Amino acid sequence: MNTERCPRCGRPNRCAQTGNAQPVQDCWCFHTPISPEALEALPAEARDKACLCPACAGATGNDAQPD
Repeated sequence: MNTERCPRCGRPNRCAQTGNAQPVQDCWCFHTPISPEALEALPAEARDKACLCPACAGATGNDAQPD
């Protein structure tokens, strides 16, 4: 799994933690509410492996489509 891509749509997730061995102090997701529905829509094998992108973090249902 490519951790630089959103597991929901495949677009870049813009995660500040990706590629950093030490925990980061700030990322866009620290300031953005993440939709519980978006997390629940992920297959179990994709959870906790890669971050959602900003668009999918707030999307519900079929709002986010793969590129």
